[in-house]
Amino acid sequence: MKRLLCTLVFALILPAAQIYAQESPAPVTSVAKVDLERYSGQWYEVAAIPQYFQRQCVRNTTATYKRGDDGMIEVLNQCQTETGEIKPAQGRARVVDTATNSKLEVTFLSIFGQWLFWIGGDYWVIGLDEKYQWAIVGHPTRKYGWVLSRTPALSAEHRAQVEAVLKKNSYDLCTLLVSPQTGGETVRKPFCEKSTP
Repeated sequence: MKRLLCTLVFALILPAAQIYAQESPAPVTSVAKVDLERYSGQWYEVAAIPQYFQRQCVRNTTATYKRGDDGMIEVLNQCQTETGEIKPAQGRARVVDTATNSKLEVTFLSIFGQWLFWIGGDYWVIGLDEKYQWAIVGHPTRKYGWVLSRTPALSAEHRAQVEAVLKKNSYDLCTLLVSPQTGGETVRKPFCEKSTP
């Protein structure tokens, strides 16, 4: 009887464990090293998982990074609204993993000159071109995702590389939407659809 009970329990637990193992994606991993000086400068957002704080952005979204005197990274995000107005957002980023510089925290809220990182979010560089021509910013829970490029449009080669990194990190390409850019793609659509610049 005991053997039968054990067999039944094992028969019930094993399939559940196998299903869980199949459905649990591998953890998101950041790149081995980021040269923050090379990473500085302007990036064009070519695709992103939609976020409430970007809801007014309809085109020409950019992010500009600059090393500050205080050791932090100055962040300037800009985008164009439906009326053509340019909306800026200034923030700060600080390195969390100093061994790689690929894990940071970013915040856009400060009080009396003090930046509140506990209200900010994780900023992991999970993909980076060796010549710093494109980058992918992710999050350990995959609730955030941005594809950045030094130019308004990705080349076919760079797009294939970006897609490979996103898939490796178990991102669903269809959860990212194309970010319209002057000189790049003009229609907001799922990133998994064929590129038509």
